[in-house]
Amino acid sequence: MTIKTITAEEFDRRFDDGEDMGDFIDWKSTRRPSLEAKRVNVDFPQWMVAKLDREAQRLGITRQALIKTWVAARLDAAA
Repeated sequence: MTIKTITAEEFDRRFDDGEDMGDFIDWKSTRRPSLEAKRVNVDFPQWMVAKLDREAQRLGITRQALIKTWVAARLDAAA
């Protein structure tokens, strides 16, 4: 797919007019600032991993998704 090019002013005008801007965006190079993943390692005791796995299975999500959800909720509550 070829990406069309226009001036920034034209882009802004079309965007403000509610036009579909998909043809002007290189979706392969887009990113979400501050949401890039950063790998961290955390060691949990076996009993805790077992409980995490049971809760993740109950909710139908992965252990990683459960931990991310719980940490995000705690950080939001603390803010």
